Amino acid sequence: MKVLFIGDIVGEAGRDMVRDFLPKLKAAKGIGLVIANTENMAGGFGITPQTVQEMSQAGVQLMSGGNHSFDKKEALGTYEDDPYLIRPANYPEGTPGRGWTIYSVSADIKVALVNLMGRTFMDPLDCPFKKAEKLLPEIQAKTKNIIFDFHAEATSEKMAFGWFMNGRASAVVGTHTHVQTADERVLDKGTAYISDLGMTGPYDSVIGVKKEIIIERFVERRGKKFETASGDPWLCGVIIDLDTDSGRARSIERVRIERKDPSTHP
Repeated sequence: MKVLFIGDIVGEAGRDMVRDFLPKLKAAKGIGLVIANTENMAGGFGITPQTVQEMSQAGVQLMSGGNHSFDKKEALGTYEDDPYLIRPANYPEGTPGRGWTIYSVSADIKVALVNLMGRTFMDPLDCPFKKAEKLLPEIQAKTKNIIFDFHAEATSEKMAFGWFMNGRASAVVGTHTHVQTADERVLDKGTAYISDLGMTGPYDSVIGVKKEIIIERFVERRGKKFETASGDPWLCGVIIDLDTDSGRARSIERVRIERKDPSTHP
């Protein structure tokens, strides 16, 4: 089965790319399950019930989060109510929502999605490695097909977690930096890995924010409030070919669709 994991959807431009290109991509690649990191999809920061519904209607079946998951207060009830919308599992006890979920693709195929957040240059949450160890027995009792969204800043922490899960997870994909890496591979025990999926959103920007604002912050050490950009939208992510009998990955392929470059379109 082929799983498409879409990198951080940023703002309206990112949502438009998913809506416009996901059906074509699914048909061209024979996608059986669509997952996306959605923590930036409402104006670049957080989610709303409306944006979750929009992406669900566009064909995204599972949604993960990160450090911006709760930027908008209207998200709290959505995280509680939607079983296929998750936030980092190593958030403090009592945080609304859930850190992992299982999706039934068919009567015989179930896929678990687990969301964790790194700690290097990030918020001081519970250890994601120890949290994964704690969760694995319960998840493995339900399915062999386990995909981790590791939302982190440091490449070294992401790589360490990939090796830590090697042979115990179907895939470990990195999110958060909004820059797609070129290190996709299947590790020696069958775990697909990439350090970062990249951003689905406006690339005429600095990781999704209007570039003039970010440049001013670097040059003048001051700046305006962040505003999401809109120009030159791309859709980035990976396609994982998953052997659902063993829970091992057969392959991992990078995806990049640029609206203004038809040669990248499916």
